Amino acid sequence: MRVLEGILSDRGSRYAVAGGPCRSSEEARDFVKALKRRKKFARATHNSWAVLTEDGPIKNDDGEAGAGMTILRMLERDGVRDHIVVVTRWFGGTPLGGDRFRHVQTAVRAYLDARAEGGG
Repeated sequence: MRVLEGILSDRGSRYAVAGGPCRSSEEARDFVKALKRRKKFARATHNSWAVLTEDGPIKNDDGEAGAGMTILRMLERDGVRDHIVVVTRWFGGTPLGGDRFRHVQTAVRAYLDARAEGGG
């Protein structure tokens, strides 16, 4: 599991991103459960995620409507399969409107870039 914290913050909301190998919805649930063992992530407002598996795409918005699809589209565009990406948001009290999608994209891009550099 690779976790990148402090990706960005805007109007009090903070973002992190995590990812790792994942081949099924069961593995995805286990991955998110393992991430939430870190108290900080368990207390997050949203842990939105997506993964492209052999059986098809799987996503979960975790209350951040549209975030899972945003992550999924980026994974599809980059051809990343069998690898879950989770974008975590701690809500800062001010709604971000459409900016939240740009922030999800920024977090996913940071993760994919770090993954490419690290060979994972």
